[in-house]
Amino acid sequence: MSSNSANSYWKANLKIVASLLIVWFVVSFGAGILFVDALDTIRFAGFKFGFWMAQQGSILVFVVLILAYMRLMDRLDAQYANDNAAENSAHSDEEAGQ
Repeated sequence: MSSNSANSYWKANLKIVASLLIVWFVVSFGAGILFVDALDTIRFAGFKFGFWMAQQGSILVFVVLILAYMRLMDRLDAQYANDNAAENSAHSDEEAGQ
């Protein structure tokens, strides 16, 4: 993997992590603490929604975020594996032509 390819891979990885951390913060801190009074006006499965989000919802969202990270990183790895394979193929063709 070239230096430019490695840098762009790392930047894409950090972008994925940052966006998932923002979602995690909004759900766990926002829905569980900041917006709990507004969410408590909604009922979900017999409980106030703010309470439910603080107790169960944020855990479920965290598990979904783990699965989303896994899927996004699989795609990113596949993309850069294909780029790396094409780069290696071009390099092999150059060596064969010499």
